[in-house]
Amino acid sequence: MQRYPSALLLALLLGLGTATAGVPSTASAAVPAPTSSGASPDASPGASTARIVEALNRSAHPLRTVEPQGDTGELRPLDRMIGAGRVVGIGEATHSSHDFFALKSRIFRHLVEEKGFRTFALEASWSTGLRLNDYVLHGTGDPGRIMSDEFQSDYLWWNNTDYLRLIEWMRAYNVRHPHDPVRFMGDDIGWTGPEVYDAVTGYVARTHPELNARFAELYRGLRPTVATGTYMKHYLDTPYAARKEMADRTGRALRLLTRRSPGADRVAFDRAVQNARAIDRTARQYAFDFDDPAQLAASMRYRDRAMAANVVWWQQHTGTKMLLSAHNGHVAYQTPDPAQYPRMQGAFLRDSFGPAYVNVGLTFDQGSFNATGSDGAIHRRTFGPAGPGSNERTLDRVRHRNYAVDLRTVGSPARAWLAAARPTRSIGTAYPAGPYDIALGRSYDILIHLHHITAARLRG
Repeated sequence: MQRYPSALLLALLLGLGTATAGVPSTASAAVPAPTSSGASPDASPGASTARIVEALNRSAHPLRTVEPQGDTGELRPLDRMIGAGRVVGIGEATHSSHDFFALKSRIFRHLVEEKGFRTFALEASWSTGLRLNDYVLHGTGDPGRIMSDEFQSDYLWWNNTDYLRLIEWMRAYNVRHPHDPVRFMGDDIGWTGPEVYDAVTGYVARTHPELNARFAELYRGLRPTVATGTYMKHYLDTPYAARKEMADRTGRALRLLTRRSPGADRVAFDRAVQNARAIDRTARQYAFDFDDPAQLAASMRYRDRAMAANVVWWQQHTGTKMLLSAHNGHVAYQTPDPAQYPRMQGAFLRDSFGPAYVNVGLTFDQGSFNATGSDGAIHRRTFGPAGPGSNERTLDRVRHRNYAVDLRTVGSPARAWLAAARPTRSIGTAYPAGPYDIALGRSYDILIHLHHITAARLRG
């Protein structure tokens, strides 16, 4: 079996659409060329592209800007599309484009002020979210330093100027609204920082001191003492048998805690259990045999299920409405790549929340983004207009430059066109990747299409 380098495994485990360097993929190799009959490859059978675009035109609502400042009245149609949704997953077609990050900030600020949303959840590790939440709630630490500490390796894309501005806005909002604050949450499992280990062992020391030595033994060698990126690489470089043994120990620690009585402070107990669960989920994410393609795919499924479970826990324990920011693939109902990503977070969230989970896919016609190349370095990539046969080619013919459309209410013949899978850009942490055959209408409730995007400005 093929043995993958740890850097590539991190890209697969923490990214999406990163099937490169010899890893098999079901992504479309190329956008299909026009047919020899002269028919448009953008149209579904029996419907012309013009009629599809006309139907989309009737449902599309223009977006004046992606920037977070200024009046957000143009987002009120999006409010109606979201309806009674309590968790709104908003995707991105690339992991490092300014326009996607800025638009999410704009939408979140609007949802906070107009629809009572109070949590911004990011495809970042649970412990990272806790550190940033301490800042937005209490002003603890420096947000730029926290981002530099936490957003390393394949999380480095979040260390950008757009997210720093959003986090600073959240803190300023809480200074003005101390009794009704917004919160920051990380739902991912790729890393669990030392603060979470300390929180668990501190709780045990206060409530069950007779277990101190047992927890010290079970967590032996696991509490991070090096930088985030270094820790994750070392973990992946650890032999498979040792990684399995680590997960066995974290699982025993979790069971040991959950079997104890919660005592008088149920909130503290629930938080300690969730933190112990976060430690265990990180260990289990790495406790797969990555030389076996079936186990590699199982690890991807485990990650998406665990991310969804973290969102469910947070929503149930805070009672807040949430905006979840992740890649298009992770918020979707259908997987863009069944061989590598068997089931996505969006499908698990729909299982838990039903119609209270609403998702938004983001697409673009042309522009730039950042991604790592086959050499491991970060490169700025630029795409020209989408090619024939792609979803984006037709979407960009709608009369608005940027727009939102409720895919659940689009009329014929666009409804049938949206139900058919065709090549669509889906770029994770590395490039080249994709395009992938995606049926937009079966993957998302709402679509936002942008004509042009620019690469994000990364910090550091």
